[in-house]
Amino acid sequence: MTIWHPTITTQGPRYRGIADAIARAIQAGELAPGQRLPPQRRLADSLGVTVGTVTRGYAEAERQGWVTARIGSGTYVRNGDTSPMTPLRHSHPMDAGTIDLSLSLPPPHPLRAASLGRALKGIAKDDEVLQRAVAFQSERGIPAHREQLAAWMTNLGMPVEGEELLITQGGQHGISLALQALTRPGERIAADVLTYPGLIDAAQQSHLKVVGVPMDDEGMDMEALARLCTQQQPRLIYLTPDQNNPTGTVLSQNRRERLVELARRHDFLILEDAVQYLPEQERGTPLYRLAPERTLFIFSTAKVLAGGLRIGALVAPPALRERLAAALRAQSWMVPSLMVEAVCRWVASDDNTTLLDWQTRELGERQSLAREMLTGFDVGGRPHAANLWLPLPEGLRSAVLQEALARRDVLVTSAEPFCVGSEPAPQALRLCLSAAPSREALAKALDILVELLNEPPAAPWRMV
Repeated sequence: MTIWHPTITTQGPRYRGIADAIARAIQAGELAPGQRLPPQRRLADSLGVTVGTVTRGYAEAERQGWVTARIGSGTYVRNGDTSPMTPLRHSHPMDAGTIDLSLSLPPPHPLRAASLGRALKGIAKDDEVLQRAVAFQSERGIPAHREQLAAWMTNLGMPVEGEELLITQGGQHGISLALQALTRPGERIAADVLTYPGLIDAAQQSHLKVVGVPMDDEGMDMEALARLCTQQQPRLIYLTPDQNNPTGTVLSQNRRERLVELARRHDFLILEDAVQYLPEQERGTPLYRLAPERTLFIFSTAKVLAGGLRIGALVAPPALRERLAAALRAQSWMVPSLMVEAVCRWVASDDNTTLLDWQTRELGERQSLAREMLTGFDVGGRPHAANLWLPLPEGLRSAVLQEALARRDVLVTSAEPFCVGSEPAPQALRLCLSAAPSREALAKALDILVELLNEPPAAPWRMV
């Protein structure tokens, strides 16, 4: 097979030239949808550049939406799309009038900023707190803060003691911290075949191989996981058991118990992510309660109070706490106590209860609205979740619909960023209902979506 060899014409850094050459080749049809790009070392030898230059070039092409990297498999041209796709993160300010349903954010409410303001005003008048804020603290966090966060989590139906948790800089930090402290480069970890992209990114940073485990309506397939354990022993399993991100699938109670049985038999760790908040009645038995000796539990303020706070908790068994604390100390020494203090004051106030009660009702209303407007289409998700999963009708490609929505100022996310390994992405969209500024804006976006679903846009390669 002849290796694809780019012609670099861009002036400036070589990695940008490689990314531009990839874009031109895709647009010209030289690189086909689904085609794998050459291995980085092989292309580096062909071009006479370093492997790092090719790596940066591939990463830039992925950032622009032309290709997708799959850990342990390679980098591929995105299936069926010849134009950049909306990334899973903001790379530039949103245009006025754009309705962004691509990122899972808490629904906007003026009480979020007002509550933070009240907490900060209280801190400004407390000399003892201010003195602590300018001093170094333990990497695990101030004991009083840990106790306050533990009491809050317990009140939300996630019982935990202060001594069991480390304070983190958000849920993503908790994932990265666990992988850095408890795995070694080259080891395998496993996750649902569709999983949170932050886990995929963190694993890539830690040079881990992520293996995707098939899933169905009851969540991760435990028999497939059992076979994996006998063939490619994973060090750790990552799950979002109460609502898979992106599909919203719930891990059944039987499979939770089976997972614990497999974890003990094959001696792997469980990383349980509960950042995507649900009311207690919609959650199952936490894995950290079923297997406390080998489960790490991640929680965060991001989906409950505000994403910008970047404060979370990592609950861990006693045998692992010192390793996690050492990793946190090596990363940033500690989480700044000033922001933790603000969060603790917020969760101790009536604002916390008022805001969470409103948010639960609001998300329930948005879910009902979306399901009513999408009547006749297959949708998945929980009754009070932030996200809705929309498998597309046969013959309709997510990349084409995503691009058509973007032209109408509606941003959504396809399945590709969630894919583990080399499995083809399903033709589906994740709709973050919570991110719309209002129900009216959400209804407007859904109107456009339904219009395009009923009169699908033509694929670019079919146009004359």
